[in-house]
Amino acid sequence: MIKLIHRIGQSIFLRLESMLNGVFGTASNPFYYLGGVTYLMFWIIVVSGFYIFAFYDTGVEKAFNSVEQITNKQWYLGGVMRSLHRYASDGMILFAVFHLLRNFAFDRYRNFRWFSWYTGILVLWLTVMAGISGYWLPWDKLAQFVAVATAEWLDALPIFSAPLVRNFLEHGSVNDRFFSLLSLIHMGVPLGAFAVIWIHTQRVPNAKTSPPKDVTIGLILFMVVLALIKPAISQGHTNLDNVADVLKVDWFYLWMYPLLYIWNPSKVWVVVGGVTGFLLLLPFLGRTKRAKGEYEITTIPCGHTVTARNGETVLEAALHHGLNLPYVCREGVCGSCKGKILRGTVDYGTYQSNVLTDAEKAEGKALFCRARPLSDLDIECHEIDELGRFPIKTMSFRVQKMERAASDVMLLDLRPEGGEQMKFIAGQYIAVLLGDGTKRSYSIANAPQEADLLQLHIRLVPGGKFTGHVFNEMKEGDILQVEGPLGSFFLHEEGDKPIIFMSGGCGFGSIKGMVEYAFNIGLNRNIVLYWGARTPEGLYSDLPEKWQQEHTNFKFIPVLSEPKPEDGWQGRTGFVHEAILQDYQNLGDCQVYACGSPEMVEAGRAPFMARGLPEDQYFSDAFFVCHKAPAVEAPISSEGVKHG
Repeated sequence: MIKLIHRIGQSIFLRLESMLNGVFGTASNPFYYLGGVTYLMFWIIVVSGFYIFAFYDTGVEKAFNSVEQITNKQWYLGGVMRSLHRYASDGMILFAVFHLLRNFAFDRYRNFRWFSWYTGILVLWLTVMAGISGYWLPWDKLAQFVAVATAEWLDALPIFSAPLVRNFLEHGSVNDRFFSLLSLIHMGVPLGAFAVIWIHTQRVPNAKTSPPKDVTIGLILFMVVLALIKPAISQGHTNLDNVADVLKVDWFYLWMYPLLYIWNPSKVWVVVGGVTGFLLLLPFLGRTKRAKGEYEITTIPCGHTVTARNGETVLEAALHHGLNLPYVCREGVCGSCKGKILRGTVDYGTYQSNVLTDAEKAEGKALFCRARPLSDLDIECHEIDELGRFPIKTMSFRVQKMERAASDVMLLDLRPEGGEQMKFIAGQYIAVLLGDGTKRSYSIANAPQEADLLQLHIRLVPGGKFTGHVFNEMKEGDILQVEGPLGSFFLHEEGDKPIIFMSGGCGFGSIKGMVEYAFNIGLNRNIVLYWGARTPEGLYSDLPEKWQQEHTNFKFIPVLSEPKPEDGWQGRTGFVHEAILQDYQNLGDCQVYACGSPEMVEAGRAPFMARGLPEDQYFSDAFFVCHKAPAVEAPISSEGVKHG
């Protein structure tokens, strides 16, 4: 049942996020920064609250009058600050609830994450308590209603010697010291909430405690405009001798108060306690027993636990349970899935000998696409949230257009049959399913905004079964079965580091999709593309030259390794990674995306790191063509296949 709810929740969130991507773009979609936006709301509450408190007077008569003075006499700032305080408080509840629901839907609350789940629930209730106490301070008619209803609600608990509601039944029953105490409570509870928030974020790896600048500025401007258009105002001076009959209630904080009179306070306690208890039990519900030969795999620091069925690799088990671990080739060729075994033993499987060395195995590293558990495992890895947005599926595509870009390069445009689109992240790839059950994988060479199209750049491999068919037999109108989207090679939009693309041959296809996507979302970072080939014919597209003319933040540097005299080549020569090393003495502030042959990808890795490039800022996608097998190479039957 819980898994069904997870699937429904994921479907809803993915659809909603996809819609918001169309409006704000992926880099500025607030749903990818729910925790950070909640944090932002908290700081707006703090800043506006301190301003308001500077002019607030604690006292039965002074409280209402001082709030009116702030709201109406200082409308240019005081009124705006009060409204910001109100709307940021509502926003904190809204985004915190969405944050909680999203983590539940994507099953990010079990095992090691139970502590973050518990502290998140505590923060939510502390926020509600602070908000409710805040509605007392203006001492208007709504404050009177909240005070009386809260007292009646608390009186349902058998812990007070005398009914609290007596303090709010007639004029004069509330004294000035009560407002001093209330002010301390209203400031003290948020301080406690901040301490819990700090603990909460410390336990979450790479927690996003602030949204991007454009999201931050946009939200603040939106709330300022809202404060000017619909300011927060009091609802008339309180009068304990009368009962207000018409009130405007803030449903973000006071949703349970009408229930006190529709039902009774005891039933509301049961509902609130039941919901809280259920939320606290959730991390321990829905666990399944393991069958014989199955092993549990726990990811650290993410805190997910999955069960590997008999014979499954670590990666297969993770993908089967919806965990988005990094991978590309799944054949032990590229090394993208390399991670560390913290506890337990594995069968390392077969793989390319240069991808996983004996020294790395001694350090506990393994290729998760090939390693099979021999015991329960703890593995060190980081999930990629972006990959969970678009599920892998198999679809039919029609070959709409075929264009020979070079003597050995064919561009294919594929259109989905039946009107359904395959949504993807720029840089991912698809697998073409052949009649004999084998697959051929190729990068998607167009940007996601063209979701009704898949473009593939295919290089002819002598003797290749599929590529031979493409160049000699395929015709426009043919139908292909395609599986995707696949892979974890994509553009990381956050940050402001300059981007270096290193492409070899048809690796340009994957880079093309990412560059066009970057232009579409208005990415302002400096971008340099180094495209390497043997001869000028290998640089089969003039798009980079066009991009360089149209975009001031883009630069194109072609590099040929084997130009002939008759080519008249006047540009850079040598290996493409060497050209980058010649131009950059320090790569510490850069991101590098490498797409091409495994030799090219690996040739750049070590020297780039030696120039200061952080290991986690080198993103690669290697194309593999099987010619001969090293001693521990995984047996691969496919030729001309994009791996990596």
